[in-house]
Amino acid sequence: MSNDAQAAPRTQVGRPLLSGTRVLDFTHVLAGPFCTRLLADLGSEVLKVESATRPERMGSRKSSSNAVARGRHDRAPSFLNTNRSKRSIAINLKTDAGRNLARRLASVADIVVENFSAGVMDRLQLGYGQLQPLSSKLIYVSMSGYGHDGPRKAWTSMNMNLQAYTGLMMVTGAEEDPPTAIANSWNDYIGGLHACFGILQALTERTKTGVGANIDLSQFECSVSTFGPLLLSSIVNRTVPPRLGNRSMVVAPQGVYRCTGSDEWCAISVQSDDQWNAFIAAIGNPAWARENRFATLQGRQDAHDNLDNLIEAWTIRLSNMEVERCLKEAGVPAERMRRIPEVLEGPNRAQVFHPWDDPQGGSELTTGDPFSFSSSLLAPLRPAPMLGEHTKDALVEWLGLSENEIRELKGQGALT
Repeated sequence: MSNDAQAAPRTQVGRPLLSGTRVLDFTHVLAGPFCTRLLADLGSEVLKVESATRPERMGSRKSSSNAVARGRHDRAPSFLNTNRSKRSIAINLKTDAGRNLARRLASVADIVVENFSAGVMDRLQLGYGQLQPLSSKLIYVSMSGYGHDGPRKAWTSMNMNLQAYTGLMMVTGAEEDPPTAIANSWNDYIGGLHACFGILQALTERTKTGVGANIDLSQFECSVSTFGPLLLSSIVNRTVPPRLGNRSMVVAPQGVYRCTGSDEWCAISVQSDDQWNAFIAAIGNPAWARENRFATLQGRQDAHDNLDNLIEAWTIRLSNMEVERCLKEAGVPAERMRRIPEVLEGPNRAQVFHPWDDPQGGSELTTGDPFSFSSSLLAPLRPAPMLGEHTKDALVEWLGLSENEIRELKGQGALT
């Protein structure tokens, strides 16, 4: 790895914000693990509860033998990303001994996070009502799709289903397209962010009151909260928001335009009349650009289809790099479409991507946190754990168990 790909030095003073807090992590797939990854990045000790008898879907790759992932490199990339800097304990929650062990760990945890469907943790006797009596300071976070109250509480949710139910898919894409989901599990990341915000608030309150909290998060409501303006416009105007694709209701022209080469594009967004004038000057002041119909925002929006064709007749003769350079020099927002490998190799990679050394060999890149503190550190990044990698250490450090007690737990079927 080249020197310029090394992590930016962290020169802040002090400890990570959440140093000393313990998180017992019962989460799976993406929304919950992303929340607890953020807590780990902020300094929490996150202990992920896993089981070889019920491997997480994102935690092991499917193989012809259906073998359970035991090495780090047997884990799926999504798992490695959302479970970095955590520790793993392998507990069999199907046994009484395993559930009793989980309760003991919860009793010394600051935070418990789970994102099962409503009712699952109660059936395991690990719900808030069962764990709160063990520690009045416990912050318990549930991240189900629709919350634990109301008519939808029993519904199972996944990213696509939530986007459909919220109506988001009907305002994404263009009018002629089928309902279109936002890629990259958008709902899960939004849910994870909101859960982290709620936990930080609960920790702040706990420093004042000494009492924990029960946070019941609805991922459906997290999603709806992010497109409030669309809902408000529907109520006020009594109309369904249009599906604009890459266009905008407040600027024009805006879109992606084909450039020379195979599948090469440049995104252009003209934000004002001044930028429009700069744009047409940059492309050589063609005669069509001086037509009255393009002189105002409304006129450009009304003639957007025709305008797109005229703009693309210019962009198609140039590379996307030439289009980007020309318009940026004129002060017009423009970005060529980049592939993921280009982002990895871009000039900002040292700020965006950080390396870690994998104990199993080699060095890998991961994304860092998009912020820094002036008075405290972010926690050092570590690779995601192997299944059960820290079982013994966690039992010793969290519960003070002896070798004999750990062997007894294995004999009872509590550990996997």
